Amino acid sequence: MKLVIVESPTKAKTIARFLGSDFKIESSFGHVRDLPVSQMGIDIEHGFEPTYVVPPKAKKNLKKLQALAKKSEIVVLATDEDREGEAIAWHLAEALKINRERAERIVFHEITKQAILAALERPRRIDMRLVDAQQARRILDRLVGYELSPFLWKKVAKGLSAGRVQSVAVRLIVEREREIKNFKVEEYWSVTARLAAERKQPFAARLNKIGGKTIDKLEIKNKEQAEKILSALNGAEYAVAGLEKKQTKKQPPKPFTTSSLQQTANRWLGYSAKQTMVVAQQLYEMGFITYMRTDSLNLADKFLGEAAEYLTANLDADYALKTPRRFKTKAKGAQEAHEAIRPAEAARAPESAASSLNPSQNKLYKLIWQRALASQMPEAIVDVTIVDVDAAGTSYQFRANGQILKFDGYLKIYPEKSQEIDLPELKIKEKLELKELKPEQHFTKPPARYSDAGLVKELEKYGIGRPSTYAPTINTIIVRNYVQRDENKRLAPTEIAFVVIDLLIEHFPKIVDFQFTAKLENDLDSIADGEVKWQPIIREFYEPFHANLENKYEVINKKDIMPEEKSTEVCDKCGAAMVVKTGRYGKFLACSAFPDCKNIKSMTGTNRDKNGQADSEEITGLKEKYKAEVCEKCGSAMAIKVGKFGPFLACTGYPKCKNLKNINGASNGTGIKCPVCGKGEVVQKRSRRGIFYACNQYPDCKTAFWGKPTGEKCPDCDALLIEDAKKGEVKCSNKDCGYIK
Repeated sequence: MKLVIVESPTKAKTIARFLGSDFKIESSFGHVRDLPVSQMGIDIEHGFEPTYVVPPKAKKNLKKLQALAKKSEIVVLATDEDREGEAIAWHLAEALKINRERAERIVFHEITKQAILAALERPRRIDMRLVDAQQARRILDRLVGYELSPFLWKKVAKGLSAGRVQSVAVRLIVEREREIKNFKVEEYWSVTARLAAERKQPFAARLNKIGGKTIDKLEIKNKEQAEKILSALNGAEYAVAGLEKKQTKKQPPKPFTTSSLQQTANRWLGYSAKQTMVVAQQLYEMGFITYMRTDSLNLADKFLGEAAEYLTANLDADYALKTPRRFKTKAKGAQEAHEAIRPAEAARAPESAASSLNPSQNKLYKLIWQRALASQMPEAIVDVTIVDVDAAGTSYQFRANGQILKFDGYLKIYPEKSQEIDLPELKIKEKLELKELKPEQHFTKPPARYSDAGLVKELEKYGIGRPSTYAPTINTIIVRNYVQRDENKRLAPTEIAFVVIDLLIEHFPKIVDFQFTAKLENDLDSIADGEVKWQPIIREFYEPFHANLENKYEVINKKDIMPEEKSTEVCDKCGAAMVVKTGRYGKFLACSAFPDCKNIKSMTGTNRDKNGQADSEEITGLKEKYKAEVCEKCGSAMAIKVGKFGPFLACTGYPKCKNLKNINGASNGTGIKCPVCGKGEVVQKRSRRGIFYACNQYPDCKTAFWGKPTGEKCPDCDALLIEDAKKGEVKCSNKDCGYIK
């Protein structure tokens, strides 16, 4: 028997369809070894040697794999072909006690029968250069996280973290927010003439030149200037002064890389970077697309031939290229894989695949299929017309631009947004009638906050991170409360993000320096290419970083970074003055008598002024509203209290009775029946980690969800669907399912 080990059960299931009974396909469920959770796990004194342990969740499955490996003639390690996949293969070889010189390692870009059988015919050895590059990244990130995070706990606030790539990403978001706040709005005006030739449709032309000079967008600064222009144009006659017609070609897009897929899925489908990668992973493991972590633009000859055949047969010979179009990868250090993201089969159109995919998978598959096929189609041909119109007797000239799609080309499959503007047939010196002269006021707008697409593009521009790191980086900075999604799903920094980034820029500039971070990425590429050893790279970074950190412990005072602000509120427990502090989750009120009194109050959930003074009318109103509320557990009266998360109801029988209720209702019920016990109701609760939803029959039933249940059930596994407020999506509550609505 030959044992083939892959990372995921879905991938194992797909590969099993192609191999005979003499193969046993198993999943490692990701890494079988990792750095320990409770300690650094790196021997700094002895070459930064890592210590690996088997995570508790992996132990049972690893024992199963060890038993199967002993019975097998050959063990084939078929993990993904990138640094992470190579590292998983190496960890498997170590954990299963297989000599890596004898371990058969196979790689493939697509999970098809042809690709799997071809890979099995040419196994290779584990590439330790890729393993070393992955280890180096992991060790670098562990050193920064385990040494800098405790510093932030001591000097800023508990629970904070720092990371080599995540801190640079937060810096970009913070700097963009400051650009927005410091942006000075400028007024400007445009002047548009609505004109028409005899018996022809009217068209719009905008003022383009004054005195023969093309005007700037902000040239007309106010209403007075606009009215002066209108006055000068009063009674003027209009005639065509210039006419240019030309044909332009609109080039088809390149096939998807990881970065461009995340950006386009974000813009077209509204998917977050994480959602895109989760769904793409599913499509890859199901055999629908090629490997999705890549910066290559190459397309296999097999696919190029298939694409030409499909386009010729299903559209027309005019929509297929006689010679395949090939793209060159310009991304610096491109190394993750050797092919762009494409459908495994060109002929598998989205309509034929729909029955095998859920809605999220189908949308992303359609996008990938369209993009890959479009890259092998002719350019779109556009007829462009430029008309210049003189206002006789004045120094003003207007311009109208028209464009008509002559041949749709690749747009037949990949419908990018393009506006057609049809201008009438005109001649030089032809007289035009003025229908309307319209001045319009405008204001400059600040730059927008980063979307997932915008941030990925910016990280890629600076050479920060690689295909496998974009989505986890964005997810990490959201989970760690440095960034929140605003009402438009864009990335907005929290209060604590400004504090931490300012501290890092002043005292640890290299950690958040774009060029330095990019250099480290290039160093990791050099390790993967076998050009340098990993230990010197780590040492070169760590020694000055650690020395600087030790110094900053001595010279930085927490009160200089996180100064306390006075408030007019008095502690309701000891009578001392309350002060305004900033913590991981923003500003809050704390008793100045700390540590003797540890009373704290939230500055959200109740109205407070800039000094933190509570609105007594609101509290008085709440007390009046709930004065008759009785504890259903002991019968005592309930009283209004104000805690870290705002006002709530608490039993006056405390400490004998510890019953608490949210002020907006007796039970915070959702009206949704518990899907596990069938008796209880799913209600809203709060913990240190925030709001969650759980069965009200606790402790008899311990069902809980980290998102508000919608009441709908997952079409794939029948579990409850929940709302993920941070990502703005609805997904399955079953983590093993992965369905996203």
